Amino acid sequence: MKQRTLTIIKPECVAEKHIGDIIARIEKAGYEILGLKMVKLLRKDAEQFYLVHKERPFYGELVEYMTSGKVVVMVLEKENCVEDFRKFIGATDPQKAEEGTIRKDFGKSIQFNCIHASDSVENAAREVSFFFSEKELLACL
Repeated sequence: MKQRTLTIIKPECVAEKHIGDIIARIEKAGYEILGLKMVKLLRKDAEQFYLVHKERPFYGELVEYMTSGKVVVMVLEKENCVEDFRKFIGATDPQKAEEGTIRKDFGKSIQFNCIHASDSVENAAREVSFFFSEKELLACL
């Protein structure tokens, strides 16, 4: 069954002009891009998006980081998309990520790991609707 996931190319990767390289890899791996946009997150939006991490010590730094520059958000679709995409991009810590993964090739550290991916089907649905209306996604089908 096809699933959707949300991915975000994070500020340092956008600033370092890796958008095209990352999108090309995603497409070549068979993920269909249903929605794509570049945004500059407002603090209130980043706080809301990462609310699940509010009690964690890195929450403030995460919000600061994600509002520090432009990001590219995308909705992807493929069979078993959520789990497969997380494997495809590599471990959160780029030093532990497998060779050839996006995080291994473009990430700098656990915090500056280049790309976000939804961690569950439920969170993917919530995250997709945070950035995209169903009308925007249906226009791509």
